[in-house]
Amino acid sequence: MASSEMITVAEALQTVLRVAARLEPVSVAISDALDHVLAEDVFARDPLPPFRASVKDGYAVVSADGPGEYPVVLESRAGTDQTGTKVTAGTVAYVTTGGPIPDGADAVVQVEDTEELLSDSDGSKRVKISVKVTEGFDIRNVGSDIEKDSLVLKSGELIGCAEIGLLATVGVSSIKVYRKPCVGVLSTGDELVEPDTKTLNWGQIRDSNRAMLLAASAQQKCKTIDLGISKDEEEILDRVFEKCLDSEIDILLTSGGISMGDKDFVRPCLAKKGKIHFEKVNMRPGKPLTFLELNNKEKNKKILAFGLPGNPVSCMVCFDLFVIPVIRFLFGRSDPQLPRVHARISQPIKADIHRPEFHRAILKWAFNDGSGSPGYIAESTGKQASSRLLSMKSANALLELPTTNQILPAGTSVQAILLSDKISTLYPINASDASSNSKVNERSKDLMETNNKVAILTVSDTVSSGNGPDRSGPRAVSVINSMSEKLGGARVVATAVVPDEINKIKNILQNWSDVDRVDLILTLGGTGFTPRDITPEATKAVIEKETLGLVYVMLQESLKITPFAMLSRATAGIRGSTLIINMPGNPNAVSECMEALTPALKHALRQVKGDKREKHPNHVPHAEAQPTDQWEKSFKSAEANKSGCSCSH
Repeated sequence: MASSEMITVAEALQTVLRVAARLEPVSVAISDALDHVLAEDVFARDPLPPFRASVKDGYAVVSADGPGEYPVVLESRAGTDQTGTKVTAGTVAYVTTGGPIPDGADAVVQVEDTEELLSDSDGSKRVKISVKVTEGFDIRNVGSDIEKDSLVLKSGELIGCAEIGLLATVGVSSIKVYRKPCVGVLSTGDELVEPDTKTLNWGQIRDSNRAMLLAASAQQKCKTIDLGISKDEEEILDRVFEKCLDSEIDILLTSGGISMGDKDFVRPCLAKKGKIHFEKVNMRPGKPLTFLELNNKEKNKKILAFGLPGNPVSCMVCFDLFVIPVIRFLFGRSDPQLPRVHARISQPIKADIHRPEFHRAILKWAFNDGSGSPGYIAESTGKQASSRLLSMKSANALLELPTTNQILPAGTSVQAILLSDKISTLYPINASDASSNSKVNERSKDLMETNNKVAILTVSDTVSSGNGPDRSGPRAVSVINSMSEKLGGARVVATAVVPDEINKIKNILQNWSDVDRVDLILTLGGTGFTPRDITPEATKAVIEKETLGLVYVMLQESLKITPFAMLSRATAGIRGSTLIINMPGNPNAVSECMEALTPALKHALRQVKGDKREKHPNHVPHAEAQPTDQWEKSFKSAEANKSGCSCSH
């Protein structure tokens, strides 16, 4: 059995995908191949087009002939065989779009540039060509679309409508694809009754999870098996799970019975038939999620089993985050995880103090997301209780909110996970909608009027894992707000918490710099000597120019407080038009460092933006400066006093 320690969402998903294995390929007719993943490469057995073909309706000509009147010696229509007939100088042939180009012709003149003349006495047709065309004009050469023996589709590609068209084009009528998984769904709980129950007795509730999970699995194109409702009894659960191992089920989904109650038997019953990989995930909602691997050694069969929480929202969020990726992986997808985008929240949201939260939201595209640029705006679906299924209604995204125990202000940029089959519901906010959304508008106005946008990044394994509160981040936000005027109207527009991992630090620094165009980024923590202190390395990997003077000033200030400040390896630098500064993780140190930097920071931020006119208040323009510099003054003074020198040399 695996450790009962709580693991991160990333670790849990990595475990699930590591344990999973692609399902065996099967052959299907191309009419049944839609939404499957190819299990073999597809090559073109013929070139396309297989002959020289006309791009337009018109006349095949000898380009050297030029404008003039010519007899029409033949008609070449799509689907007809005109072999043996040749166009020679002084003649033309009528061709239709896609029709073969007769031998001898080397260009096509479209019908619009011609005029049909009266037929000759013998009935032969003549045409007037009005323009001169170059050799090869409006002709598709053999293999110009697809060359013979070329790779048309690769194994691992998802088959859509266009792919089916390509398969038909190259003469493939059946193809090998990865089999779609079969999903079994079981609800557990003495309190559950069927949805069609008219009258509920005391303590009963209708089973919503099973219907929801069966529909969600079908939406992923899986075959489904309804395992019904099981009472909270070990013997009954043992029999159900034994039958599952003898069935065609690839993925088993149970809901309920995995918490700490005296009748929560799902986890121990499953454990008797396989291996538990994890049983607690650091997330909200969905903490008690359990993942197991069930094995029937006699049949060499493996089932991936998910013990989903009983609360319907927790159940569905876990399905979206873990079950969808494993379904996609099993049937061959090379990109199993759901896509992520950045979005700005339209109203303040309080983040959880203990666990990262997956907040249900409705994502919309706006021509101004609050930063002056187009982007996604996320609107919360309201109260986020794990029992409140209404919070999933219409939701097309899960917002990844950091563990901060603070209120994220409207306009904060967060990562959003797009819920796969609801992406089509993303729609733009038009001008009238935007003007009626006062919260977004007010935040948009604030952001555009803010001279300097600031982002705060807390780097801490402890905070990121939920094992401790973030004290530095909120303190930094407070410090920036109190110094806003001194920093040129600075305002914190984004905050985040990441573990001490280089790639995660780099990714968020790059996104804030390149996408969100933040002016100032303060990182907090990870600047010491321990093996996990790698914030300076991550920062140096993304900055383009170092600003060591800022680091020197912070070090001087910190040394006044403690000699241990000399152990700081902090760095600072510029990426594009963003200034990035590493600061210690101590909450008090943030205030001390900002006090030291304040006299020059506003000046620095303007220069980073390219304002060469920004000068120090005591700066004297070169045109007004004294023609004699200080060194020359000193030299002349020394020379003037030389005669009175009392020394003996």
